[in-house]
Amino acid sequence: MEPDPSIESLQRQHAALEAQIMAETGHAYYDSVAVRQMKLEKLRLKEELDRLRRH
Repeated sequence: MEPDPSIESLQRQHAALEAQIMAETGHAYYDSVAVRQMKLEKLRLKEELDRLRRH
């Protein structure tokens, strides 16, 4: 069975957001609002991935 391209795309987006969050929070002073928005988007992507994997 071939992997679903939309799942792969969502996984790449999820990983990219994780990298952005890690880079941003690595600074002594970081934009907590931006990090919160990235985390919410990452959660949305995770939920979409879970939904696609179940179907």
